[in-house]
Amino acid sequence: MSIERINYRGWPNAWRIFNQTIELVVTGDVGPRIIHASFIGEENHLHVAAETAGKTSPEGVWYPYGGHRLWLAPEDRQRTYQPDNEEVEIDKRSVLCLNARACERMTGLRKEMEVRLYADEPCALITHRLRNTGLWPVTLGPWSITQMAAGGTVIAPLPPRGDQPSNLLPTGIVAIWPYTNMADPRFTWGHKCIILRQDSSRRDPLKFGIRCTEGWAAYARNQQLFVKFFSLNPTATYPDMGCNFESFVNGEMLEVESMGPMTLLEPGATVEHVERWVLLRDVQQPNSESDVESMIYPAIDLAKRRAGMEGDVDELM
Repeated sequence: MSIERINYRGWPNAWRIFNQTIELVVTGDVGPRIIHASFIGEENHLHVAAETAGKTSPEGVWYPYGGHRLWLAPEDRQRTYQPDNEEVEIDKRSVLCLNARACERMTGLRKEMEVRLYADEPCALITHRLRNTGLWPVTLGPWSITQMAAGGTVIAPLPPRGDQPSNLLPTGIVAIWPYTNMADPRFTWGHKCIILRQDSSRRDPLKFGIRCTEGWAAYARNQQLFVKFFSLNPTATYPDMGCNFESFVNGEMLEVESMGPMTLLEPGATVEHVERWVLLRDVQQPNSESDVESMIYPAIDLAKRRAGMEGDVDELM
């Protein structure tokens, strides 16, 4: 169980953090980004953009490197797409904890990812921080985006179901972007969940968001399951019509995104957003909601036990 410096796909200053079961790689040349997540020595669950692997972008140009990154919501062409192409400060805090941080010169925001691995479980704790180093307050929401490798399926749970007339008020929202075709066959709009498949033959993008009261989303691919846990503050205001989970897909990859509440970040102040990641083996990729019922929900229960999260997700985060 250790941290080591490696050359990863042409980036000479990358850091591999691993325990007995899983490994993550954090880029030190650009970022902060997690560019690799897998079981030891196995295929990367994250998408890496082949055309920009190992590179740094020209001054002022944002590159889609892939992997897992920290952004700020709501999305804005100028403020959100600030290039993360400068060297990242790496702090090895312990055998299983690595802290990566960099400051955006244009926005004055310092982005930080603290990556901790469990000692003997396929689990990671990712703490995202945004610090305002500028002179003026900034209104934003922390937004963590994980680009998953092609060919998988994301599962997003809906709020608990009920009957009529016992339940008279709405319990959730679904946000749809203007380019999203709800009739696209990559979608399954289920009773208890929304399923979205990545299909490399379909180039047109789709995106949806929900207010995820269940506190998790999962991506199934090649007999393995990537689970992301995150929290919801029921009294807070979230971006994009109230979403704390979103997913975007195109012909190359699929994004599993979680979001923190909108915050007025004063100069010198910091806001945190926490995720827990769990990797599981021997989980079939679902083709229907009945598959989710029989295969994915039991895996989520297992993931909670592996991560020590058998109680309420919000209370444990």
